[in-house]
Amino acid sequence: MQVVEANGARIPALGLGTMTLKGDACVGLVEAALRLGYRHLDTAQMYGNEAEVGQGLRAAGVRREEVFVTTKIWHTHLAPADVERSFEESLARLGLSSVDLLLIHWPNPAVPLADTVAALCRTAADGRARHIGVANFTIALVEEAVRLATVPLVTNQIEVHPFIDQRRLIETCLRHGLSVTAYCPLARGAVPADDTLRRIGAAHGRSASQVALRWLVQQGLVAIPRTANRDRLAENLAVFDFVLSETEMAEIAALRRPGGRVVSPPHAPRWDV
Repeated sequence: MQVVEANGARIPALGLGTMTLKGDACVGLVEAALRLGYRHLDTAQMYGNEAEVGQGLRAAGVRREEVFVTTKIWHTHLAPADVERSFEESLARLGLSSVDLLLIHWPNPAVPLADTVAALCRTAADGRARHIGVANFTIALVEEAVRLATVPLVTNQIEVHPFIDQRRLIETCLRHGLSVTAYCPLARGAVPADDTLRRIGAAHGRSASQVALRWLVQQGLVAIPRTANRDRLAENLAVFDFVLSETEMAEIAALRRPGGRVVSPPHAPRWDV
């Protein structure tokens, strides 16, 4: 598995996103993914499935140190005492003594970022989080978080796919040594239906989804596609044995468009684009 290195972290370039996966189905998909060769699991307090992700990890029989586990603190839990309490609850649900990456899931302007980042850094200092980072942070928020952090941040998890222009935000993250983790990399179903991606895929004997994922990892980004379909698990993983040409990479980049964002809840920050 290709890895992305960022401020001391080595993050598998393709992981399993688990949002909306619940109950036994979540346990089974996590177990199946790990048996197929996935080594990166992404969950969050808000997903309500940390316990199932932990069960799937144990059921797979893969050594704990081989799997990169990420969870996230919900935006209502960002006061320092809430960070501490809710993270301990996350560890208990996962059945783990530590996670590989702990993220602020969304910024919360009602809580001083300095307080939240200090609490986040303490989880890394005592080893319960091997690495820390943020999610859904804008350029200004990334700059502020980097300035405040006493422990290096290793990623900003944001929406990235061919239809959204995140170039400036990605450049900001990379300049500070952060990786970028792409959620919704298939744009919630828009990728498989796109004619350009399907045409490029046909030239390689691949699906449009594989092309979009390859486009991300070929740029050095991390992608965490979610699927509830076991057949798709193998398809999404099979993106490391072909290469897109410079022309194809540019064609895909040209698909970005205004209004391409698919995730923007009421608590979202004011986006850069």
